[in-house]
Order: sequence, then C-alpha cells, then structure tokens
Amino acid sequence: DEARHEIVLKEYYHFGIAVDTEHGLLVPVLRDVDKKSLFQLSQDLEALAAKARDRKLTAEDLRGNSFTISNQGGIGGGPFTPIINRPDVAILGLGRATWKPVVTTDKKIEARMLLPLCLSYDHRVADGANAARFIVDLKQALEDFPEAEAKL
Repeated sequence: DEARHEIVLKEYYHFGIAVDTEHGLLVPVLRDVDKKSLFQLSQDLEALAAKARDRKLTAEDLRGNSFTISNQGGIGGGPFTPIINRPDVAILGLGRATWKPVVTTDKKIEARMLLPLCLSYDHRVADGANAARFIVDLKQALEDFPEAEAKL
C-alpha cells in the first residue's frame, strides 16, 4: 500500500498470466493457484487465455495478482528481463526452450533441453537470496517433473 507506506501480506496466491492476443498483451489472473491441482490449473489457464483472446475479460479478471508469469518462448523469444508491474512483487519470464550441449559432472557431453528462466522482483519486498533460492527450487522441480509424472 504505497499511500500508507506499508507492505500488505495477502492470504491467497493469485498469479497474473501474460496472454498474447491480436489486440496486445493481456494479463488475466489465475486465482488460488495453491489450492488447485496441476490439471485444474491447466483447465483454468486454457479458459482464461481463450477469454482474453475473445476479448471477454472483465475488470475482475484483470486484478488481484501479486506475481506474474510471462512466457515469450511460445513466440520464439529467448531469455529476457521481465518488468514488474505494480502491485506485483515479482514476475517470472520464460524463454524458448532449446537443445544445448551440456558437460555433465562425469565430464561427458550430453544434449539437454534448457529453459531460460528470468526472475525480476521488488527488493523492497523480496530478499535477493530468497529469490535466488526460489529459482533454484523451481529449476529442481522442473528437472524432477518428468520422473514425478511417470510415477502418477
């Protein structure tokens, strides 16, 4: 709350999801992401994106987020520096995943799919070390995902 010069802690997790439309970039809000399954989030995201592309978003669909995800990889973008829009605390940018040669710990070269992740965050709210830990944890979760999915 900039007028009061205080940080307001929310009791929910609502993420803005950048959607490319023929009328420009729109950021509808995916609500209560911590309370939904991956399948439900996927369905909600698909519905929100369709609503954005059909220009049927309401004002309520566009407010209430505190974190945004922007994926420029779908249109060919590589690594980029996402810019935080108020009142967001942070924004995660994803570029296009590409195959790259990687030297493994046993000094072998393997082809690996690499996904550029870029996190911008408000230092008034987020500690830089915690933001770095978030990216490390996200990277690990993404690396472990195929194995976890296979166990389902």
